[in-house]
Amino acid sequence: MEILDSIVIGAGQAGLSASYHLKRLGLRHVVLDANTAPGGAWQHRWDALTMRDVHGVAELPDAMPPKLDLRRANVAVPESFADYEKEHELPIIRPVNVTSVTDDAGTLLVHTAQNIWRAHTLINATGTWTRPFLPHYPGVETFIGEQFHTVAYPGPEYFRNKRVLVVGGGASAVQFLGALRPITDTLWVTRTDPNWREDTFDSDEARIAAVALVEQRVAQGLPPQSVVSVTGLALRAQEQEAKDLGAYERHPMFTTVEADGVRWADGRFERIDAILWATGFRPAIAHLAPLKLRSDHGGIQLDRAGKGTGSVKDPRVQLVGYGPSASTIGANRAGRSAARGVKRNLDNFSQLGARPKILTR
Repeated sequence: MEILDSIVIGAGQAGLSASYHLKRLGLRHVVLDANTAPGGAWQHRWDALTMRDVHGVAELPDAMPPKLDLRRANVAVPESFADYEKEHELPIIRPVNVTSVTDDAGTLLVHTAQNIWRAHTLINATGTWTRPFLPHYPGVETFIGEQFHTVAYPGPEYFRNKRVLVVGGGASAVQFLGALRPITDTLWVTRTDPNWREDTFDSDEARIAAVALVEQRVAQGLPPQSVVSVTGLALRAQEQEAKDLGAYERHPMFTTVEADGVRWADGRFERIDAILWATGFRPAIAHLAPLKLRSDHGGIQLDRAGKGTGSVKDPRVQLVGYGPSASTIGANRAGRSAARGVKRNLDNFSQLGARPKILTR
């Protein structure tokens, strides 16, 4: 089998950006995508999410972003990605589910259900959508109502006339409450007090500054946090009605779940029909475990003091859509950075005379 210059795992925004820049550099690569169609995680978003509701989709390299109108985001963004893939003739293969990545005497082996791919370098762009985080609370298995994580959110109309408990202090929770409170009763709980912003966080400068705060964690090899965890929350115009109705009156976390509600340590009880866990995601990187990239702190340490995309433990591996590049603006910057990191590694191999020849068999 041919040994490629690089393999990109994942065809979301970060993966497409990386492929675009690899192609511009003339590097032989493929993009392995587990989805059956273009669109990355966007194709799995709930139908009620419109482009007006999203928190911004940065443009892909050499392209304009989709319009922020009333089109469904799970249609508009995938169509945009599909057009982009076709226009730039990106080498995407789908559906391909990567199960693990191993090392074979300096060559990276990307294992899939179909075969094994070989490459000198790797760009991991698997994001977080496939790894929803669900905290466990005593009694949660006894709850007779319905429970949903963000990945399975059916849209606001599903909850009409139900009392909904929204758990989580991130942007998704704020958005869910904004849509639900005008049509039904809600209760909001978070582990810590929400950190509200005064400004609208609309400028690229503000977003870049926020990304820099997340970079500090990955520079130390700590598990990454979401960008909103360091930027704080802001209400948009469409959430004002929910605010006026009291949707954002935050309550501390309950201690136990019962058959028809939740209870706090002081004995207070609230009856609930449904629980919406807006509790975030974790990086989808289990397939990288054989490479032993994690630091003693539990995260993957990135180069250039957290501003780069290269693994400190194994420079052959670049990570995009991880940590600071999990945001849309960070994803595009990371794609360019990762492609340049691949080029540097390949150049170093050549200078040392260690770059393997192209093999076929």
